[in-house]
Amino acid sequence: MGLTSTKLLVLVIAIAVAAFAATIWLWPRLSHRGIKPIAGRVGLLLGGQLAILAALGLAINSYFGFYASFADLFGTNQDPGTVVDYSAGGTPSGKLGLQHLGTQEVGVPGGASPEKAGEIEKVQIVGTKTGIDTPAYVYLPPQYFQAAFKNQNFPAAVILTGYPGTTDSLITRMKYPQTAAEHIQQGKMQPTILVMLRPTVVPPRDTECMDIPHGPQVETFFTQDLRNAISANYRVGNRGANWGIMGDSTGGYCALKMSMRHPDDYSAAVALSGYFSTHNDPTTGDLFGGNKQLQNENDMMWWLKHKPAPPIWALVTSSQHGEYDYKATMAFIKAVKPPMTVSSIILPSGGHNFTTWNRELPAALDAMSQHLAQ
Repeated sequence: MGLTSTKLLVLVIAIAVAAFAATIWLWPRLSHRGIKPIAGRVGLLLGGQLAILAALGLAINSYFGFYASFADLFGTNQDPGTVVDYSAGGTPSGKLGLQHLGTQEVGVPGGASPEKAGEIEKVQIVGTKTGIDTPAYVYLPPQYFQAAFKNQNFPAAVILTGYPGTTDSLITRMKYPQTAAEHIQQGKMQPTILVMLRPTVVPPRDTECMDIPHGPQVETFFTQDLRNAISANYRVGNRGANWGIMGDSTGGYCALKMSMRHPDDYSAAVALSGYFSTHNDPTTGDLFGGNKQLQNENDMMWWLKHKPAPPIWALVTSSQHGEYDYKATMAFIKAVKPPMTVSSIILPSGGHNFTTWNRELPAALDAMSQHLAQ
C-alpha cells in the first residue's frame, strides 16, 4: 500500500477507531495508582492520538497531493533514470532527453480512441544540460493522431502543480487533460499539447524554480532541457510564441517568473493563486547564496519596476475573500506596462485550494490557448 492508497487510509482510520474504543474500554481498569496503570493510560492516549494524527495526515496528503510515496516523503528515492528516446509514433528514434513509460486514456466519452479524445503519455524527462531527472505526463490532443494534421506542429503548455504536489493530481484533481479534450471538441480551445509535472524536480527541496548558486539549475531545466526534450520527441513549435506555462500556487509563481524572465521561451503565463516573490525557508534552504541582486531578480514586482517589460501575456487569479495574495495580485496588475499585457480572474470568495482552482481552470486554459501561436 502506497502513501496515497485508499486502503492505507481506511486501515489507519480503523486503527484510530479501535484505539479510541480500547481507551474507553480499558480506562476503568487502568484507573488505579502505580507505574503500570499510569504507563497504560499514557500508552492508550499516545497511541490513540498518533493514530488520529496519522489518519488526518494521510487524508490531507491525499486531498492536496503533497507526497506521492514514502520515498517521496523522506527523499530517499534517488535512483537515476535510464534514457530511452522515442518519437511521437512510439518507436525508438535516438532523440534526446525523454523516456516513454506508457499511455493511458483521457477519461472522457470516446477516450479509448486517441483520434477522438487524445491520449496521455507518461514519460521521464532527463535534462541533458542540468542532469535533472523527473517524471511527467504529456497530453496529446486528438488532432495529433488525425491524418489531416500529420504534418502540423502544435502549441504546447507546461502545467505545474504547487509545492510539493503530485503530478497525478493534475489529472485526477485538476483534470487538465479532460478539460482540454472537452474544450478542444467544443471549439473553445485550440489543439494544444500539455506537459504536466511538478516544480519539485529535485525532491524534497523547494527550489522555487531557480538556478540556485552551487545547486540545482531548475530554471535552466524548465527553459532549456524540458523544452528541448519535448521538441525533439513531439510535433511542437519551437518559438516562444508557441509555448505557454501555467500553474497553481508555487507553480503559478514559477510560471509567471519564467515567462517574464525568459519571454523567448514562454510567451504566455497563467498563475492560479500565484505569488510574486520568494524567500529562504526550511523547505528551500539557501536560494540566493547571499546575493541580494539574485533575490531581487526573482521578485516580479521588482522586475516590473527595474527591468524592461517583457512582451508576454499573463493571467493572474485571486479572490477578494479567502486568498492571502489578493492585494498583491491587484498591485501586480496595476504595475504591468506595455508591451506586457495582463488579464485576471478575481472571484468574490475562494480559498487557496483545488476547489478554487477548478473554478478558474477552464476559462484560464482557454485564454492561454488563445494566446499561443500554431
